[in-house]
Amino acid sequence: MSYLYEKIDTLIESGYSKKVPEYISSNLNSNFELRPYQIRAFENFITYFENEHLCKKPTQTLFHMATGSGKTLIMAGLMLYLYKQGYRNFLFFVNLSQIVQKTKENFLNSISSKYLFNEEINIDGEIIKIKEVSNFQYSDDSAINICFTTTQGLHADMWGMKENSLSVDDFENQKVVLISDEAHHLNADTKKMNKEEEENYRSWEYTVHRIFDINRDNVLLEFTATCNLEEPLIKAEYENKIVFDYPLYKFRADGYSKEIKTLRSDLDVEGRALQALILSQYRYKVFQDYRQNIKPVVFFKSRLVKENALNMTRIIEMVKSLTAEQIKNLFEQSTSQTINEAQKYFIKNGISYDELASELKDDFSEEHCISANDNQDVEKKQIILNSLEDEKNPYRAIFAVDKLNEGWDVLNLFDIVRLYETRDAKKGKPGQTTTKEAQLIGRGARYCPFKVSNNQEKYKRKYDNDIDNQLRICEELYYHCWNEPRYISELHTALREIGVDLDEMVVRNHTLKDSFKQDELYKSGYVFINERKVVSRNTVNSLLPSIKDKIYDIRFTAGVSGEDILLESTSFQDIKQKTYVHKTTIHDIANINYSIVNKAICKYSIFKFNTLKSRFPNLKSTKEFIQSKNYLGNIRIHITSKYENLSNEILYQACLKVLKTVANSISAIQETYEGTKDFKAYYIYDIFKNKRCNYTNPHDGDIGISQNDVSVKDKWRIDLSQEDWYAYEDNYGTSEEKSFVAYFKKYVDELRQKYDKVYLLRNERQLAIYSFDDGQRFEPDYLLFLHSSKTDGYEQMQIFIEPKGSHILEQDKWKEDFLLQIEESSIPVTTFADDNKYKIWGFHFYNEQNREIEFDNDMKKIIS
Repeated sequence: MSYLYEKIDTLIESGYSKKVPEYISSNLNSNFELRPYQIRAFENFITYFENEHLCKKPTQTLFHMATGSGKTLIMAGLMLYLYKQGYRNFLFFVNLSQIVQKTKENFLNSISSKYLFNEEINIDGEIIKIKEVSNFQYSDDSAINICFTTTQGLHADMWGMKENSLSVDDFENQKVVLISDEAHHLNADTKKMNKEEEENYRSWEYTVHRIFDINRDNVLLEFTATCNLEEPLIKAEYENKIVFDYPLYKFRADGYSKEIKTLRSDLDVEGRALQALILSQYRYKVFQDYRQNIKPVVFFKSRLVKENALNMTRIIEMVKSLTAEQIKNLFEQSTSQTINEAQKYFIKNGISYDELASELKDDFSEEHCISANDNQDVEKKQIILNSLEDEKNPYRAIFAVDKLNEGWDVLNLFDIVRLYETRDAKKGKPGQTTTKEAQLIGRGARYCPFKVSNNQEKYKRKYDNDIDNQLRICEELYYHCWNEPRYISELHTALREIGVDLDEMVVRNHTLKDSFKQDELYKSGYVFINERKVVSRNTVNSLLPSIKDKIYDIRFTAGVSGEDILLESTSFQDIKQKTYVHKTTIHDIANINYSIVNKAICKYSIFKFNTLKSRFPNLKSTKEFIQSKNYLGNIRIHITSKYENLSNEILYQACLKVLKTVANSISAIQETYEGTKDFKAYYIYDIFKNKRCNYTNPHDGDIGISQNDVSVKDKWRIDLSQEDWYAYEDNYGTSEEKSFVAYFKKYVDELRQKYDKVYLLRNERQLAIYSFDDGQRFEPDYLLFLHSSKTDGYEQMQIFIEPKGSHILEQDKWKEDFLLQIEESSIPVTTFADDNKYKIWGFHFYNEQNREIEFDNDMKKIIS
C-alpha cells in the first residue's frame, strides 16, 4: 500500500492539482517568503481536500516536516484556506504548555517578529479578525476563533465540566478544525497497551478522537518532525494520512538547514566552553564584516537539572576571570582547523588576546546568560527564548537540560556545548540522553537567513562548495563534545532515528523464496523463543555481564582533537601525537596498590558496604567486591595516554572514571531479570516474513550489498537465489556474515546426508531471545533449521548462529556465553507443541579467523 502523499504526487503529475490561492500568500506575513516545499505542502492538502473520491470524512492528515521547515506557517495558511471553506473554529493543542505560549505569540501578537499573518487579513474584501476563545459556544462567525490548550488540559476540561471551558457541547453541532503540533505525542493509542491502559480509555488520546469523530465535517491537522514509521502500528495508522512528507534529510539536502559539525576535543568542560565562546565571537565578527546584524548564541547543555545551575555558575565565573594567557594556551593547544582559522582572523584584524578576553567578559557576562531550567522559568522566559534573534534581545548564552528540545524556535544558535562526558548507549543503541541531544541538534540546525548580495537566496546555504569562503562559518552549527569516537557514532545513529539521513540511503528487499514458503516447515513449523522474567535479588551474586565483562576505554588528554561533519559520511580525522595503551584490570590495580581502588570507591556513596549489600545480598565484604571476578575484579580497562609508564595518579583517575559508570549502573537497578529456559513455540510464518530495510552508504561488499555483487570477495560471492537451502533470495549482511554464508555452503551436502530439510534464515530483527543470566535482549543474526523425518513424526533442530567481527568479539562475549548455555542447558529433546521432538542449540561465534577450531567443532557435532 502506498502512502497518501505518493497518491497525491501521482495526481499532481497527471495534471490534477490545485494551486495555492492568492489569498493565502497575500494574507501571510510578507517577511516569510513561501518556499517551494511549503507551496507544495499547501498544494498537496488542497488537492486532497477537494478530491471527493480520495478525501475521507472526517478528514485527518499528517504533515511530516522537518524541525525548522515552517510548520506553523503552514498552519496559518491552512487556517486561511479552511476559513474560506466555511470553518470558523480552530482548536490548537500540543503536549507542552510552553509551546502553547509560543504559538499564541505567533498567532495573536501582531507586533511580534514571528507573527504569522499580515497586519490586515482580507478575504474577498472582508476583513477577518483572529480571536482567542476559551470555548466555541459564543464564537464569532465572521472571525477565525482559536482555542489554545494542552492535550492534558483539553482532556481535563472535557471531562471536568468546568465553567467557561470546552465541553462536548462545543463540538456536537458545529464543525471544528483540530490542529495538533508535535503530533508524535498523539501516537500513544496506536501502541500496544496493557490491561490497565486499556481500562483507562478516557486518556487524552481518546478525548482527541472523541472530539474528532463527533462531526463528519471535522478536520484534524497533525504536524510532526518525528513520525516513527518503523513502528508497524504507527505506520498502519498513518500510511494513508501523511499528506506531505519532508523529513530533515530532504530539508538539509535542499540547503535549508545549517551544516552540522562536531568539534570534539580532550579539553575539560571549561576548555570546551571557552572554545565555543571564541568560535561564537569569531562568527559574530564575520557577520559584522558583511554588515549582517546577527548575534550568534551558545547553548550549554547539562545532563541533569541539578547540574544546570552549577554549570551556569561555573561558566560565568570562568568568563569573569578569563585572561589573555588562557586564550593563548587554548589556541596553542588546539589542533582544530576551525579554531586555528579563528585565531588567524583575530591576529589579522589586530585583535589582541587581551582585547578578545575583554570582549568575551562583556558579551558573555552574567546579564547576557539565561537559564531555562524548571517549568516556571521556561514559561516566564518563553518569549525571550523564542526571540533571541531580535536586536533588543541581550542574551548570548542559554543554559538548560532538555526543556527546549521541543517547540523552541531559534535561528541564531550556532554552538551547542555538551557539559558532560558520559555515554548511555545500550546494546549498540543510543540511550535517551543521546536521543535528546540529537533532537536538540536538529532544532538548532534551523538556518539563520542572510544574504550579502542580491543574487543569493536568503533562506538557503550558499557556501557549501566555496571551501575557503569566510562566511561558511556562518552556515555551520558546531556541537562541542568530548573526543570519543564511539559516542559520535552513537550520536549519528540517534540523528538517523529522528529522521536525519546522514548518508545515501538505499532500500533492500529481504524476500523469502516461494519454494521455502511452500515448504511444510514454513507453513506449519515452529520456531522457539524464550522470554524474560523478574527475579529476586537474593539469587544475585555478581554484577551484570554487560558491566563486569566489558572493556572500558579511558583516554587522558594528549593534545588530540578532531572535527567531523555530522551529516556526511566522513571518517573521523585526528591529528595525533604519540600515545600508549595500557591494558589492565581492577584486580591488577588493587594488587599493585589496593589503596588506589579503595580511595576511588570511597568517592561514590553507592559503594558503601551496606548499600552494596542491599543490592547484592550474597556479597561478604568490600574486598570481595573489589577483587572478585564476579564483581569488579575482572573489569578490563584500556588506558590511552601520552605516558609510557602510568603513575598512581593516572591509575586512580582511570578507576574514578570506570567506577562512575559502574556506580550509575548499580544506582539504576530497579528490577533484576533473567531469561527463561522455557522456550515457547511460535509459527515460523508469524515471525519470518518479507521485509524492506534501509542501508546507509553501502559499499565494498559490506552491509547493504548483495552477496552476489561484484564488490564481494570472489570466495564469498554466491547467487543465493539459486541456493534452495538459503530461505531468502539474497543476503545483505556484513562481510563477516557473507563469509559465514559462503563457509556454511560447503557443509550443505554433508548436512543433507543426515537431514531431509536444511534451511538457513537471516534474522532481520524479527526475533529476540533473552540471556539466562540477566535477561538482556539478543537478536541472533541467523537461525539454522535441520529436520529429520522419523517413523513417529520428525525431529527438528533449531540453532542460533552469530557471525561476529574480530573487533567486537570481546565486547559481545556475553552473547556467545549465552548461546553456549543454550546447548549446555539441554533445552532439550522435549515435547513443546506437539508429539514431535525439538532441540534448541547455540553455536560459538562465527569468525573467519577462528572458525577452524570452535565453529568447525560445532558443525562437526551436528553432522556426526
